[in-house]
Amino acid sequence: MRGKKILITGGTGQVARPVAQALAEHNEVWCLGRFGTPGAEAELQEYGVTTWHWDMADPSEHALKGVPEDFTHVLHSAVRRGEDGDFNATAEINAVATGRLMAHCRIAESFLYVSTGALYARQTLDHAYTEDDPVDGSAAWLPAYPMGKLATEGAVRAFARVLGLPTTIARLNIAYGPGSYGGVPMLYFQAMLAGRPLAVPLEGQNWCSPLYTDDLVAQVPPLWRAASVPATLVNWGGDQAVGVTDLVRHMEELTGVEARLVPSEITRETYAFDPALRRLLTGPCRVDWRDGVERTLRALHPAHVGH
Repeated sequence: MRGKKILITGGTGQVARPVAQALAEHNEVWCLGRFGTPGAEAELQEYGVTTWHWDMADPSEHALKGVPEDFTHVLHSAVRRGEDGDFNATAEINAVATGRLMAHCRIAESFLYVSTGALYARQTLDHAYTEDDPVDGSAAWLPAYPMGKLATEGAVRAFARVLGLPTTIARLNIAYGPGSYGGVPMLYFQAMLAGRPLAVPLEGQNWCSPLYTDDLVAQVPPLWRAASVPATLVNWGGDQAVGVTDLVRHMEELTGVEARLVPSEITRETYAFDPALRRLLTGPCRVDWRDGVERTLRALHPAHVGH
């Protein structure tokens, strides 16, 4: 993409940060967020990104005052996760802030909302979820999070139609890579380094469709091109279904760091995706998950990876 004016929210996240940095070379990129990660805002600015402090929880109708309205493309990945368990506040903050953002950017060519696969109704651990599978917005490991995403999807669908704003809703799987903090695999590795237990299912293993940073960045423009009214819905994950226990064991092999796997009734639930629709929209992924994990470890934890 060249010569576009792009707005990205959630500036320090695993999605927004690498996308903003990649697109800033040939486009005018603005990044909105709270920038709580030390050094993240300065790093974005070094890439030529214009940063703007925005708190989704700000109830003011003027929270976006001063932000331009003539963006051609929007990527909205900022989220109130609801760690405090307040379901009402999680739904209110996410849905209202997103609606205001869409209204503010109503003349954009395309709006991309980053949702989550965590809102699917749980089936078998290795089930490959499609966009038509039932949802329930429930997750024992972080109860308010998927419900907030589901509520916001409703707002996104409504505003896309009311405003005539071409929109894509992309339900994200596990995004990982060296672009930010590393994603869920690096959260697991940090737990391994600290000797903390990793909860796994009582039987079998959780599955996921991890999406490496390079593939994620490359797929954003095609997802913008796929935007429509009514909103296009697509599962956004990698091409390969990966067992989470297998992923952790792979990190053990690469680093020699032992993982303490503890069977539990409550685990960080992950979901494997059927990639057919996403592949149709974006083309195939290019990075094998094993290579992606090794690259991420080498970038973020080089002292623990053999050379």
